[in-house]
Amino acid sequence: MRQLVEGLGDTRGMMRLRIAETLGEIGEPAVPFLCEGLASHENPVVRRAVAKTLTLIADPSTVPNLLYALLNDEDTVVKGSSVGAMARIGEPAVQALLEILAEPDRPESMKGHAAWALAFMGSEAKDLVFKELHSTSPTVRAAVVGVLSKVAQEEQDEEAYGLLIQALDDEDVNVRCEAAAALGNAAYAPAGGPFRAMLDHEDWETRKAAALGLMKIGDGAAIAPLKAALAQESEDSIQPIYTLAISQLERQLAMMIGISLFCAIVLLEDPAVKTGTELKGLMAIAD
Repeated sequence: MRQLVEGLGDTRGMMRLRIAETLGEIGEPAVPFLCEGLASHENPVVRRAVAKTLTLIADPSTVPNLLYALLNDEDTVVKGSSVGAMARIGEPAVQALLEILAEPDRPESMKGHAAWALAFMGSEAKDLVFKELHSTSPTVRAAVVGVLSKVAQEEQDEEAYGLLIQALDDEDVNVRCEAAAALGNAAYAPAGGPFRAMLDHEDWETRKAAALGLMKIGDGAAIAPLKAALAQESEDSIQPIYTLAISQLERQLAMMIGISLFCAIVLLEDPAVKTGTELKGLMAIAD
């Protein structure tokens, strides 16, 4: 088994791949030898391949070994591959990743890896992650927003959307803006009211996030509030954002009015359309 692990340092990429696949098929019996290689092999190529092989096996017992490599290995690829394996393992790795995020002295790159892994897990991690929305660490809360975003969009999970709305009131600007971006990208219409309220926020980045969110969800009711906000905005850098949002929303509104008028004219000219597939097609365009 050690010879197979040693073979992961072969200069031929296809050979390394075949060895990794073989070790992956062997599974649990290979784990101790792979963990030994990850911890102590002098060749970073071997350590990288070991971490990728552990991703194939996805054994929860390897979380401490992968965590050690993420925290201590000098090779950035080994770090990335180790956190990738943790993401593949899923729920058993959640707590270790949350602890990395909560530690203020950890490098931002490492926290980025941890946040990515949690978001990758998505719904698999949500039971453990969602409750961390009340963590004292803003970095943890921002990572939770990343998971919420994925779960909400992939599963149309109303609980996740509700928690994202709640995060719009977070005391940390990054958490608020991440939540706003997630809701905007999902075009979640119920966020329109909270976004409009955020236009009066004292923090300009929050106001900017709200304006972008309103534009993305296509909230026609926000045109007047956006114009009012633009008139009193003191931050020059976000005034163009307001202008863009207003322009986009007015264009969408004009298009919707035009389509509605077109449909009305067609119905007046040919009432039989009401029961035909033509009406369905017209309404689909209007929607």
